[in-house]
Amino acid sequence: MWNFRTARALAVLAGLLGAAGIAAAALAAHGRYDDNLRTASQFALIHAALVAALCLSHAPGRSTVVASAVIMLGAALFCGDLTLRALAGHGLFPMAAPSGGTIMIGGWLLLSISALTSKYEG
Repeated sequence: MWNFRTARALAVLAGLLGAAGIAAAALAAHGRYDDNLRTASQFALIHAALVAALCLSHAPGRSTVVASAVIMLGAALFCGDLTLRALAGHGLFPMAAPSGGTIMIGGWLLLSISALTSKYEG
């Protein structure tokens, strides 16, 4: 039950991140914002799609859900920081984007470890 509820919550967050990515892309295309907003939109869309795919796959395991949560946290920090820099002229906090990027890398590595250690049937 833990996996299903957590996976569903992460899928909802992935949908919100994807919607934010589309909105940021539209602002970047039609506004006079710097490249940070375009980069944030690309990262948001890429990572939203990944987390959604992982969480909506057939019965994601606990380690896949944890990797998804880590990726979502990193994407939120990274994209949030770049978006604030583009729209408000300041970031979330010092080193937010690099921290988010490092967390996303860690999440991708956790996903690899999950794939190596999971028992697949097929």
